[in-house]
Amino acid sequence: MAYRRTEKVVRRLAARHDAILVAAKEAASAGGMAAIRMAPIAARAGIAAGTVYRYFPGKSDLVGALIESMSEREIGAVRRAADAAPGPLSALVAAIMTFASRALRDRRLAWAVIAEPVEAEIDRVRLHYRKAFAAELETRIRAATDGGLLSEQDAGLAAPALVGALLEGLIGPLAPARLDHGADAREAVQMLTLIALRGLGVADAHARGLVVQAVLPIGE
Repeated sequence: MAYRRTEKVVRRLAARHDAILVAAKEAASAGGMAAIRMAPIAARAGIAAGTVYRYFPGKSDLVGALIESMSEREIGAVRRAADAAPGPLSALVAAIMTFASRALRDRRLAWAVIAEPVEAEIDRVRLHYRKAFAAELETRIRAATDGGLLSEQDAGLAAPALVGALLEGLIGPLAPARLDHGADAREAVQMLTLIALRGLGVADAHARGLVVQAVLPIGE
């Protein structure tokens, strides 16, 4: 009986933790990192403000946990899509298009989690996300190069360059507002993927074929 009570408490604690993160995610989606404030988050999660502080002593702790949670989920989605592709170059395309299409589901949230100006302490946590995505792209570029599908190049330089292009082209302040619409978003994902492949040295006709075969609906 004691073990069952302990298990129930663990589940309740985990549920509260998750509820707080969901509330923080919703707040960031609506107003960026500045919208994450402890009392409103507690109200949104349906718990007492004091309870939030038991899980996260301060805002930076909460934001850091949110970024880590989303990073794990998004990088996992990119990796699964790439692993399911039929070959190294298709895997690279799948990684790029998966990241791009998922970022466009909620551009405000993606910008907040990845690149919105924040305090240095939070930015250090967020840097791990960008590094993880760059590392995933680097792995895929190296695999395609080793397989003779890409010309010899510095994958460690190419990968972060692609990350920058995707961030600025899709969710940064320079990205067109029209990308909030489904058809325009799909076109943008395709075009930026083509730009990435061309930059890596893939012949245009081949690049277009890869993109057409790997189209991912924005809503999925």
